[in-house]
Amino acid sequence: MAEHITVLTTTDSREDAEQLATSAVEARLAACAQIDGPVTSVYWWEGSVRTDQEWRVLYKTPAAKYDALEAHIRGVHAYETPEIIATEITRGSAAYLQWLHQETSS
Repeated sequence: MAEHITVLTTTDSREDAEQLATSAVEARLAACAQIDGPVTSVYWWEGSVRTDQEWRVLYKTPAAKYDALEAHIRGVHAYETPEIIATEITRGSAAYLQWLHQETSS
């Protein structure tokens, strides 16, 4: 298992994306969160295909923080079933990865 991960979620407004990003960084669950959007999402929901604009939030954090970050996202997210996907960071600059640990330490 990788020592560092990125975690992705999406939401339906820039304001909600900023809240999700800011609250996780303030809680030291992620060292950084980036917001992209709007993006167009096409997906199945409640028996039909939907198309909506969303904003992506990409968190960078140590893998050990995943469970707490997931719980945090679920607790503040407006969606009934939020997208929460983690991807391993297999390589990265040593200085940047050290910064991830430093900024997420209590």
